[in-house]
Amino acid sequence: MIRWRVVAGVSSERIVRPSTVGAAGEGAEQTAPDTRPAAPPPARGEAPRRSGRPPNIVLIIADDLGLGDLGCYGQRFIRTPNLDRLARTGARFTQHYAGAPTGAAARCTLLTGKHTGHADIRGTSHIRLAPQTVTLASVLQKAGYATALIGKWGLCDPPVPGDPLKFGFQTFFGYLDPIHAHNYYPDFLWKNDTRCPIKGNVVEVRGRGGVAIKKSQYSHHLFTREAMTFITEHRNKPFFLLLAYTIPHANNEAGEDGLEVPDTSPYEGTDWPPPQKRYAAMVSRLDASVGQIVAHLQLQGLLENTLILFTSDNGPHADAGAKPAFFDSTAALPGRRVEKSWFAAGNAGG
Repeated sequence: MIRWRVVAGVSSERIVRPSTVGAAGEGAEQTAPDTRPAAPPPARGEAPRRSGRPPNIVLIIADDLGLGDLGCYGQRFIRTPNLDRLARTGARFTQHYAGAPTGAAARCTLLTGKHTGHADIRGTSHIRLAPQTVTLASVLQKAGYATALIGKWGLCDPPVPGDPLKFGFQTFFGYLDPIHAHNYYPDFLWKNDTRCPIKGNVVEVRGRGGVAIKKSQYSHHLFTREAMTFITEHRNKPFFLLLAYTIPHANNEAGEDGLEVPDTSPYEGTDWPPPQKRYAAMVSRLDASVGQIVAHLQLQGLLENTLILFTSDNGPHADAGAKPAFFDSTAALPGRRVEKSWFAAGNAGG
């Protein structure tokens, strides 16, 4: 197995200032730079102290984000100041590998702890967890945690209404099946076991998926808003939030226009090809949303007692020949924790 060499990242003290996500249809994150100095990290070898309450856990999963897409791994073109700061002041897991090279199988191993050879889901079609499967969410629920999945479930195809609620999640908002999750302007999403229309989006069906022909509400913004609401409503008890974002995955049904993003800021002025601009904009939008979640935890007085983990389900869509091929570039993932965790700042490895 190839060992990944740790590459020093690009340091930046200009952290994206997250904005408040507004009502449905108003939720575009702003990426205005905050010129104030970043808070100093704990000294190396010095970990923050625990409180008496069990820690909250926020696990953020990107979709098809590559190891080389973040500044903290040496990338110098796409702006990711919030994730870079988490890497700089937390811990990086440079030998953290996905359980599989495709999303459903990788998410199955992550949630169940099973080796892919023993997991119920090993591919991308006709997928379903076996009844009574023990998951990370069900274990934490039994331990007294409020549990929520916001974003992409991706572990049932065809979709089964309320499926995440059968595997330890008390709250669910998002996509059930992976094909539906390709479309970032859906005409409906699921709230627990209820199908909820998304106003303003009109979708044309193509194959098993869909492409929006009228775009109003970007699902990524809705997930950030819903996550912040969950955090606020459950601030008085331990919670586990799995925030499974769907970007920067492409909408395969849209062909060369599949990298769907409201705009290409802050890359409009570059001479890059349009797909590269859109991809970079998606990654920076993801980064800004992570910054919003961290800022909201701090606003609620929860950051000191919250463990934040960030990773990707698998590697990038177009690398090492093809994503389903199990090369290291599709398996080695960016993993990090915030400085308010119980790990000394700046550690890498493991």
